[in-house]
Amino acid sequence: MASDVKNYKCPACGGSLRFDGESGKLICDYCDSEYELSQFEEEEIVDEGETGQSQEKATEFSSEGDWERESQSDWGSDGDNLNVYSCPSCGAELICEETTGATSCPYCGNSAVIPSKFEGGLKPDYVIPFKLSKEQAVEALNSHYGGKVLLPRAFKDQNHIKEIKGVYVPFWLFDADTEGEMSFSASNSRTYRRGDYRITETDHYRVYRAGDMSFTKVPVDGSRKMPDDYMDSIEPFDYSELKEFSAAYLPGFMADKYDVDSEEASERANSRCRSTMEAALAGSVIGYQSVIPTGGNIRLHKGKIHYALMPVWLLSTKWNDKNYLFAMNGQTGKLVGDLPMDKRSFLTWFLGLTAGVGAVLSLLFSGPLGRWLMGLFM
Repeated sequence: MASDVKNYKCPACGGSLRFDGESGKLICDYCDSEYELSQFEEEEIVDEGETGQSQEKATEFSSEGDWERESQSDWGSDGDNLNVYSCPSCGAELICEETTGATSCPYCGNSAVIPSKFEGGLKPDYVIPFKLSKEQAVEALNSHYGGKVLLPRAFKDQNHIKEIKGVYVPFWLFDADTEGEMSFSASNSRTYRRGDYRITETDHYRVYRAGDMSFTKVPVDGSRKMPDDYMDSIEPFDYSELKEFSAAYLPGFMADKYDVDSEEASERANSRCRSTMEAALAGSVIGYQSVIPTGGNIRLHKGKIHYALMPVWLLSTKWNDKNYLFAMNGQTGKLVGDLPMDKRSFLTWFLGLTAGVGAVLSLLFSGPLGRWLMGLFM
């Protein structure tokens, strides 16, 4: 556990520092000084216990043993220079620098001041630092708007795109082993003619498959405010850039506090492991025209749980009293978000398209080619 209070201020001018994903350094925007993270990091001692897994058997789908947390340390004095922001609108709880006095919620756009210090909470094991800058995120969002002819003009004009915020979203990462077997009913059919008869012959087969599969760091987001389908859509994250957590990666960004604990998140991890195992077994059944699962037994052996923060650029904007949320993977640039459709623009576009098609058809059938075409069908 860390022992001394961290202070992420520029030693040269006293300005606030921010983490820069491109250089991997702490940058001062006031005097352009750059610092290595090692200048601000502290040594940490992490107690690691032995991993144990239960080997009990079960039928159908079973999960065996208990998930083991990789570490149980809290933020300690790392949290002394952090504030916590609780959004009164959507309930989001975000951790930010102590110098941040007011902000807007990246999930719903609600503005508020930050009144309280951050205390306690489980400290993450890992973090993937932001790799893409805010300017790159804004550029990606502008490209996302490009070519959208049915996007309301007012939506573009009123959208506060500059308010896009970098948020470290909490994730639980699960290690597990699976084993199991599945049976399938498969068939191949062929059809041929014999005299006046059309004959179909079908061969039926019973297929059996068994195997095992290991999973490392299956991700499940720990934020209720973030839609699960958004997080699934911007996956995967490159785990080769996973770093041991240090608060030195936080300056310039916010960090969402998890409100889905590891026990609740494990249900989704179980489902992801099970469906992946079932898909792998089913995918090995080839050479048949029809394959239908008829039964199976998938067993999950639980391993470790890791707590990590993943980089996500978020923009929440409102149009016609409806909130629109955009999320971009802060490491890979993969972006997802819903866009509204201007019904008036759609009607204009549809009528224009209809009129254009009508004009082309009119020209086509009024000339010599049209008379020849008409003669083919008359």
